[in-house]
Amino acid sequence: MNYPSSVKIVEVGPRDGLQNEKLCLTVQEKLWLIDALSQCGLRHIEAGSFVSPSKVPQMDNTDEVFLKLKHFEKPVYSALVPNTSGMKRAIACQVNEVAVIVSASEAFSKNNLNCSIAQSVERITQIASLATQFDIPLRGYVSCAVDCPYEGAVSPATVLVLCESLLAAGCKEISLGDTLGTATAIKTSRLLSQVLSRISADKLALHMHNTYGQALANVLVGLQHGIATFDSSVAGLGGCPFAKGATGNVATEDLVYLLNDMGIETGVNLSTLTLVGDKISKLLQRSNESKVGKAMIAKQRSH
Repeated sequence: MNYPSSVKIVEVGPRDGLQNEKLCLTVQEKLWLIDALSQCGLRHIEAGSFVSPSKVPQMDNTDEVFLKLKHFEKPVYSALVPNTSGMKRAIACQVNEVAVIVSASEAFSKNNLNCSIAQSVERITQIASLATQFDIPLRGYVSCAVDCPYEGAVSPATVLVLCESLLAAGCKEISLGDTLGTATAIKTSRLLSQVLSRISADKLALHMHNTYGQALANVLVGLQHGIATFDSSVAGLGGCPFAKGATGNVATEDLVYLLNDMGIETGVNLSTLTLVGDKISKLLQRSNESKVGKAMIAKQRSH
């Protein structure tokens, strides 16, 4: 099996992770988290989203976070933007990459994004126009790429069409999201076989939630299909406010542990990362969802 020699990890804890936590972090707490993740060697960090605070109050201080991030050493600090209003805020904050999202399920799109899939694609086209004007790279998400909480199983053919629409709009990379965390190795293989029939692996990423404990198995399937970009969340933070019961992304610690053992380069210091995962879990008053993180912290304390 020819696995990638290196993998790009997109750390989504400060956005996808925090958006579903009960406690809202202050600007200084978020800046600590983002900087600490950067110090671990993570070079692609999704630091917030320019969404309505009434819908996602955990992201209320995103503008201030990004304005202060300008003074940090610069990895890629990206932000999710849902519409042109959010994009204009991102431009004002000098964000150096933006992410847009479309759902592969019509019902989820209407409940989550408050528009149809077609309207969502049109919004992305408008965002892309602004991104081109200000020379800001664009990343795309396809949510509910496997299952939808309202419609059930999602057709891989539908996901492929949406991926092609996002690429045509100007997205340089498409992250396929198992929003509910219900994907299995078989489902992920079926999805990738369909999408890779017309799109090259270097344009794709996987965004696997771990609700059913299958995220690492799905990552391995991705690696076997040539995928070399994976989204993850420190300490397994998060979930989706619009998908009841869904837990956080695959924990970054667990992902790095797997890749290290396979001899795949990530540039991430796992020992330091486990300390960050432990601290942010305590700060949020929640359990650490990283199996590797908990095991390594327990081992350190026993010595």
